[in-house]
Amino acid sequence: MPTITFIGAGSTVFARNLMADILSFPELADATIVLHDIDEERLQFSYAVGQGLAKQMGAHPTLIATTDRRRALAGADYAINMIQVGGYRPATVTDFEIPKKYGLRQTIADTLGIGGIMRGLRTIPVLLDMASDMEELCPDVLHLNYVNPMAMNCWALAGASSIQTIGLCHSVQQTAAGLAHDIGIPLSEINYVAAGINHMAFYLRFERDGQDLYPELHRLIAEGRVPDHNRVRYEMLQRLGYFVTESSEHFAEYVPWFIKSQRPDLLERFNIPLDEYLGRCQLYNRSWDFVLEHDVLHRGLPGPEVISQFSQDVSQIQVMPSQRHATLQALLQLQSADLPVHSGEYGSLIIHSRETNTPRVVYANVPNHGLIDNLPPAAIVEVPCLVDGNGVQPTRIGTLPPQLAALMRTHISVQELTVAAALSGNRQHIYHAAMLDPHTAAELDLDQIWRLVDELIAAHGDLLAAWN
Repeated sequence: MPTITFIGAGSTVFARNLMADILSFPELADATIVLHDIDEERLQFSYAVGQGLAKQMGAHPTLIATTDRRRALAGADYAINMIQVGGYRPATVTDFEIPKKYGLRQTIADTLGIGGIMRGLRTIPVLLDMASDMEELCPDVLHLNYVNPMAMNCWALAGASSIQTIGLCHSVQQTAAGLAHDIGIPLSEINYVAAGINHMAFYLRFERDGQDLYPELHRLIAEGRVPDHNRVRYEMLQRLGYFVTESSEHFAEYVPWFIKSQRPDLLERFNIPLDEYLGRCQLYNRSWDFVLEHDVLHRGLPGPEVISQFSQDVSQIQVMPSQRHATLQALLQLQSADLPVHSGEYGSLIIHSRETNTPRVVYANVPNHGLIDNLPPAAIVEVPCLVDGNGVQPTRIGTLPPQLAALMRTHISVQELTVAAALSGNRQHIYHAAMLDPHTAAELDLDQIWRLVDELIAAHGDLLAAWN
């Protein structure tokens, strides 16, 4: 039975989903699952959730919880990484509030933009330290990274570590499901091929029985049926000819066209939720406080009146409706008597395919070693991969449509410079990355960018120790 280590297991809802996915396979039901986090309280909560899941599902894993990272990694076959360096406070709030002083607004700030650059700089050293432990304690481990900024993190690990890292995201499969819903066709009947970079891959084919479904998406636009939460991406479909895999609130901050301090009309026209991730973090934190206050794990959920009051209390937090619904559902499911449904995340599928030689196709982030011709060879690309007993085997895509590759290269330059700064300690490359970020450059002049970078580095303190 494999040993599967969860790094950052205090992210209880995500850890619960992945544990349930793993234990749903009979071949993995007796695996050793090691939960690691630096927060003892959250770790023990996740451990108790795991014990409850195992009993509920009739599985018999060996569950271990430890705050000792080296103990957690010793002998691991798989390491699933879900950490967030710096957390909501102070790091995430800092990434939003200081740029806001300069008139630079963001929605999520975890992938590109000035927020993504700062998150990458404080995360990469931690990941490299973990990888160093893996090289010593479990050199053959498969590292499944869910941590953003995905491309920057995987690029740094590919360049500075011998550990095999696969970057996993859920944007490709979730967007495909969303598009299937939009056009009223069951997802099971749709075939697609997507490729590009994380959060900016595009569906090169989207078909049913060999018939192109893009005309159905364009018909939806013509009939005025574009979902309000997805106006940005449908606009980009009209401009580029292909549909992008990451959400509209993400994509809006990746390009220079939607968030402009002098154009508030664009925010309304495209329904762009500024500071959305801050609201999401507040909702998560309030939900966690609710769980602890009512001792949900041991006493079960309180009555419907208490749940209703909680829902009303958090209704004022500014988040996308889908995020509010998902968070409240996750809270209710902590004590659900129903067996969990597979989350759709790729992590357990990869482990199961490798362990049982069951072939599957997943989308993963890997180095571009001859996979996409018109993107830089060292870049991290998101492509379909065959997974079986031989491991994870990426699919060669060839040449992307030139307008898509050109847009991706504007991101890859920022990723490359951020990774260069993290690996070399060269502070100048942090300024260079911010200069070339499309959204930052559209809003700020060079002096503002320099001051903004300096202020952010100082504010992050020990989290950016190499530059403070």
